Amino acid sequence: MVKACSILSPFLFLVLWEVLSKSDVIDKRLFSTPSLILKTMIQLLATGELFYHVWISVFRIILGFLLGAVPGVILGLSMGLFPLVRSFLKPIVSAAFPIPKLALMPLILIIFGLGEASKVVTIALGVFFLVLINTMAGVMNIEQIYVDVARNFGAGKKEFYLTVALPGALPVIFAGFKIAMGTALLLIVAAELSAARAGIGWMIWRAYDMFDIEKMFSGLIIMSFLGFIFSYCLDLIEKWVIPWKNRE
Repeated sequence: MVKACSILSPFLFLVLWEVLSKSDVIDKRLFSTPSLILKTMIQLLATGELFYHVWISVFRIILGFLLGAVPGVILGLSMGLFPLVRSFLKPIVSAAFPIPKLALMPLILIIFGLGEASKVVTIALGVFFLVLINTMAGVMNIEQIYVDVARNFGAGKKEFYLTVALPGALPVIFAGFKIAMGTALLLIVAAELSAARAGIGWMIWRAYDMFDIEKMFSGLIIMSFLGFIFSYCLDLIEKWVIPWKNRE
């Protein structure tokens, strides 16, 4: 019964939206109807326009995510393992993290120009700090006994990274990945507002300029779908990388 409710609720929401729009309870000029939005999406799929914009945005998101997540994990492990590194870098991270990444966009545009690099860097910056902070927290929460055992067996720095810090922090690292991916989806819409000529974010803003409500909702639905797909993929990777987590 609970599962049936979770499956039916989106369809009931769409039916209610359609009925309220057609009965003029809600303004069709602002909210349109699910049937018109679906018709627009089919047209966008048929012309290939939607696939093109999705491909451009997905490429930017994945590249920006990797460029932010990889150094975030490496630096987060170092800050978690070594107090000297942590004491040196933590004030800088604490000062830089609260700055809204959108506020940095003018500076990013000046440095990296109007091309692809500025959009990828904007996403990478948003991902980097979230992954770094989660990774550091994951390492610092590893039970001391594991660190002591590794030290007593004479583990070197490389062994500490690969056999203690990384496996122990992986559950928290993946939590950081999921939060960072949500941030990447937020940032791509803002990044594609500036000097972009393609992408789902650009399509949404362009539809807003033209007051094309159906196309704008189509873009929003695709962004929601991308968020679901990315989250599902991260769940699959997490189950594969840390299978013991689900047995706990």
